[in-house]
Amino acid sequence: MVSDALRVAIDATPLLGAPTGVGTFVSGALGELASRAQLELAAYALSWRGRTGLAGRLPAGVAACRVPLPAAAMLRLWAHVDVPPAEWWAGPVDVVHGTNFVVPPTRRAAEVVTVHDLTPVRFPELCTRTSLAYPGLVRRALRRGAMVHTPSETVAAEVIDLLGVPPDRVRAVPHGVSWPSRHLPRAERALPPALRGVPFILALGTVEPRKDLPGLVRAFDAVAAADGDVRLVIAGPAGWGEADLDRALADAAHAGRVCRMGWVDAAVRAALLEGAAVFAYPSRYEGFGLPPLEAMAAGVPVVATRAGAVPEVLDAAALLVDAGDADALAGAIVSVLHASEGRRAAMIEAGHRRVAEFTWTRCAEGLESLYRDAVACGC
Repeated sequence: MVSDALRVAIDATPLLGAPTGVGTFVSGALGELASRAQLELAAYALSWRGRTGLAGRLPAGVAACRVPLPAAAMLRLWAHVDVPPAEWWAGPVDVVHGTNFVVPPTRRAAEVVTVHDLTPVRFPELCTRTSLAYPGLVRRALRRGAMVHTPSETVAAEVIDLLGVPPDRVRAVPHGVSWPSRHLPRAERALPPALRGVPFILALGTVEPRKDLPGLVRAFDAVAAADGDVRLVIAGPAGWGEADLDRALADAAHAGRVCRMGWVDAAVRAALLEGAAVFAYPSRYEGFGLPPLEAMAAGVPVVATRAGAVPEVLDAAALLVDAGDADALAGAIVSVLHASEGRRAAMIEAGHRRVAEFTWTRCAEGLESLYRDAVACGC
């Protein structure tokens, strides 16, 4: 390492367990940050159970710190007192970056906290008990002088407005997009047999209320009535929206044409994205929107809702409808399914142009700039 390199400790807890959108952010950003000569990186995980597995998930050049306390105990402590400080396990660092709403207190290091969205503030009814605690932890970090990273200008504006943060302490740095199929053997990218040769609409994401998958099921009933071949595929981990989705499926006239796949690995995820006729993103609120960008990278037209940062991120490359309007969502999906070859090609090309703007190199450049500004201002 360069002797005067900036020393940064990064929360890599999202790399443990089944991959999520936050895990994709941490993996992509950490991989690119590790290649930057002026940074000296260490990663920690707030997980007692997973504390020994972190090292094997880190890119070369990133040291693993062993945290001596589990996440639940840490969060309870940090909600009331500023101990233990990050230097306890990370050593003498210049910056500590909490990548998922929580940044540890420090003795001297600057603090940066990523706020992915403000669902707990704007839509508390859509949240778990754990996520409802995030705003309090963010506010406490702000009182200590932390700077805020957001993945979009939309969330940055919400943080300034709803949390009262001075604009000069908030920085929007968008995530990058990786297309995994470039690194997977084609044999592994084969679609599940039941979906081969069948047009299908794809939705990816954890089954949680914010994603409004029940609304997509209702929209699919109208689509299926107009198209006897199309299927709906819902892939993603189980979550706290299972009961609502089950009720929607029980009420659906075409539930037999809905395939629920649960969590899928990278190879199946890539195969689904490559094989989809339309990607549907019916969210009620988003701070960024990684799955539709992945669909664009795979050459799949996207239908999404005007929710949170989605219009900012997807811009004119997706067909957008109002959140919660199942009829409009169904109409947009049908229009894409039956689009002319020329229109479909234009949508795919627009998606490729849009996704090319989101790279991990740009993300890492923005984060390094934020780290240096945090140190310079004494935050």
